[in-house]
Amino acid sequence: MPNTARWAATLTLTATAVCGPLTGSALASPQGAAAGLYAPSALVLTVGHGQSATTAAPERAVTLTCAPTSSGTHPAAADACAEIRAAGGDFGALADRGGAACTKQYDPVTVTVEGVWQGRRVAHERTFSNECVKNSSGSVVFSF
Repeated sequence: MPNTARWAATLTLTATAVCGPLTGSALASPQGAAAGLYAPSALVLTVGHGQSATTAAPERAVTLTCAPTSSGTHPAAADACAEIRAAGGDFGALADRGGAACTKQYDPVTVTVEGVWQGRRVAHERTFSNECVKNSSGSVVFSF
């Protein structure tokens, strides 16, 4: 019987150690997720030739994360994040210098932005008449 008593004591201690943390406050329902220090802002930007995102095969793609710090594969991540913040997250309102000396050749280039900006889902598409017009738009966000 001594082995049986030792086995019972070991089983009781093991059960208490494993199940003990599951009692009390650990079983209480969560009060909701803790508020983050920042709203997530992570984007994927693509560029491809075509009249729309559905017809343009992506030729290049970059990532852009703006919170808590600017990072990603975008060549000017900090400037791009600052530009998006200045536009209030409205990708249609990004700077457009216009007046660039580009040919009138029609070879459409479509840029897409998809992801999350300050906690809300975004999907933006913009088509430029050609690569020169895209590059001269003045927007750092689309310069990749």
